[in-house]
This record gives sequence, C-alpha cells and structure tokens, in this order.
Amino acid sequence: MLEWKNRSNGKSALLIEGARRVGKSTIAELFAKNEYSRHIYIDFSKHDSRLTDLFEDLSDMDRLFRGLQLYTGVEFIERDTAIIFDEVEEFPRAREAIKHLVEDGRYDYIETGSLISIKKNVKDIIIPSEEEKLVLHPMDFEEFLWAKGNNTLHLMRDYLETATPLNDALHHKMMKEYREYIAVGGMPQVVQAYLDNRSYQEIDRLKRQILDIYLNDFRKIDPSGNLESYYRSIPAELSRESLRYRITGNNKRRISRESRSFFEMEDSRTVEMCYHVDEPRIGLSLTLDRNFFKMYTEDTGLFVTLCFYDNDFSDNVIYEKLVSGRLPANLGYVYENAVAQALVSSGHLLRYHTFKKEDGTHYYEIDFVISDGTKVVPIEVKSSNTASHKSLDKFLEKRSRDVDTAYIISPKNLKKEGKITYLPIYMTGFI
Repeated sequence: MLEWKNRSNGKSALLIEGARRVGKSTIAELFAKNEYSRHIYIDFSKHDSRLTDLFEDLSDMDRLFRGLQLYTGVEFIERDTAIIFDEVEEFPRAREAIKHLVEDGRYDYIETGSLISIKKNVKDIIIPSEEEKLVLHPMDFEEFLWAKGNNTLHLMRDYLETATPLNDALHHKMMKEYREYIAVGGMPQVVQAYLDNRSYQEIDRLKRQILDIYLNDFRKIDPSGNLESYYRSIPAELSRESLRYRITGNNKRRISRESRSFFEMEDSRTVEMCYHVDEPRIGLSLTLDRNFFKMYTEDTGLFVTLCFYDNDFSDNVIYEKLVSGRLPANLGYVYENAVAQALVSSGHLLRYHTFKKEDGTHYYEIDFVISDGTKVVPIEVKSSNTASHKSLDKFLEKRSRDVDTAYIISPKNLKKEGKITYLPIYMTGFI
C-alpha cells in the first residue's frame, strides 16, 4: 500500500479486494491514519441518501468535496488526505466516479469491496481504468505467529536452504503451532478472539457467523441455492479425491450458467480455484483447462468449521483433538486446503495435473503444480507419515527433464532425497 502511495502520487486509486471479514476496512483505515494528516471513511453499506446524492453531479468537484467535508466534519488538506470508499460494491456510482476524482488529483482514494465484478455490481457503470487492485487474504501461518508475539518463523529458511532437519522437539512444537493455526484460521476477528480467551467454542461461533454471511451472499446472488450448495460441499468433494468439478454437456445455456456461477464464487474471494493443466510445462497457462478444477475455501479455519457445519457447534473436544493431532478423521483434505491457502498467500496460482495410469482407465494426480520460472515444480500433500508417493514418482519418471525440484508436504520433518524435498507443512509459505 505504501508502494502504491509513493508511486502513484494521486494518479490512481487503490482497490482492496477480499472476502468479507478478512480485514479490508481495518487495514485501509489504519493505513490512512498512519500515512495522511487527514482521512475520511465512507461506508456505502449504510445506504445514506444524504451521502450518495452528492455523487449525482460530478461536474462540480468543489461542490462534491465541500459536501463530503460537511458530511464527515473533516477539513481536507490537498495531497495529504485519504478518502476511503468502503463496501464500494454497494454503490457502484462511487466506483465509476473514481475516474473523475483521480483526474482532479487533489486527494488519494482507497476503495474496499467484495463481489466487485459480479454482473449486478457493474451493471450500467464504466469500470475505471484508474484503479490498482490489491487482494487481501486471510492471515497466513507466519502472520498468525506474529499475532501471538512470535516473529521467528523466517529463521527456519536456513533449515530449508541447507536441507537440515529440525531437532525433534522443535519440529513437534511447530507442528502443534500449525495445527492450532489450522483450527483457528486466519480471519482477524477470529484470531483476536482466540488470543483474548482461548475458547474454541467462541471461535467456532464467530466462524459460523462468517460462514452465514457468505452463504447469505450466495443466496442473494443465486436464489436457486446452487452457489450455497457448491460452497457447503467443498469438504465432501475434496475428501472424495477421485471426483473433481467438471463443466460439460451439450446444453450451452446450462454450461454458461454453471461457468458464471463458479466465476461469481471465485470473484467473492471466499474460494480459491485450482484449474487443471493438461501439459505441465514452464508455460502452465498454455494448456490450462478451466472446465476441470478443484475448489478450496479461502481460509482453512473456516474449512474446519464447514466440515462440522451440521453440528450445532464444534465443541472444544474436537478442536483439542485436532490441535493435539488425535482427531480420528483423515486430515488429508484439511492439509490440502491449508497448502492451497499458503500457496495463494505466497503469490502462486493454483494448478493441478492428472495423467492416466498403466491400466488406461484410472488416473494419477499431482495435487499442485507451480513454476519456478525455469522448471515445473510438482507438489504432493500427505496428511500422515506414509512413505508412499506413487503419483509423484510416476510424474518424475515421465517428466524428469522438466523438473529440478519436487515437494512432498506433510507432518514429517525436513528431508531431501534427490529431487524430492520432504517439507514440513509449516514451511509451505517458503515455496
């Protein structure tokens, strides 16, 4: 955000996108408070006509700014005032006005929003080219540790760079910290509540409130209930492993409707899509097939609650077993979601690859495929200490010239064998 402010110097607005409750408003206001002498915060979700009427005539900027100052009680300082448009999707006219506001050049503008691009929120407006977008994700594992007062995770990079295993005591401690992170998640309100009272029941209640907001949004977008159903089924779809989302058929109208539904879910920033790559080479986008994909929740803490959503609440016993590593359910799909979240937070696009087994009817699957700029990097996720990784072995056998490094991410300690690095899941953010 500071880079945008210094580079832009008023020539563009900053649009912060992200799922609801991810902290967009908080970070926008904190930044404005620290970096400007004056700032105002306008929440368009309140639908105050006294405010929105000011944007009906943009031919007189002096009138608009005078009205905003009187409305907020804040006197503006030229080139040292930030104007925050929160929940800008609720009043698309304000977003369209950004073009004229930026051209005026007197003040800086920060927009925040969810569901920015869905049809009803861009209808009848010209989307401004003067926006720079920044996507805010839930807190990653390192940020979770920062919130707990631990700023040392970066020191573990040395272990990875030298392929040196951690001592057992440190490894077990980090795994417990990571399982705690998975249980709590990275939504700021939930993390703060956990740090305040250490009550798993309380954080589960807050996570259910957030999930209810998401599901309510989906029902507003799609009254048929399809989006809500797709979202609630994410844990079940991942746990099945053999099944993936697939958009097929001869009915073009139905295909178009399904594609639009999944786009709207992706645009909500509540989910991350992982698309199939037919030929995993350095240019992964060249053989991207958007008709086949996996879907993950943006926050793994919400994913855990979604797994037990049919219960009235996930009581402390479930969370305590999860944190201690004694939960009897297979954690494979939970860890896979956590790895997906970590890869996205590190700036990677999610891609996966399947290829036929020797029998010609079944498939091997590589959980994630990324690029390091010169080679393909396959990633397999394991929830246990199992040594089997046949899919990865077959992939390396088939495409050895395209791969220098492969990762198996699991609860196991760090180890390197040939091209394969066995990476503890708490180090995923280093990839």
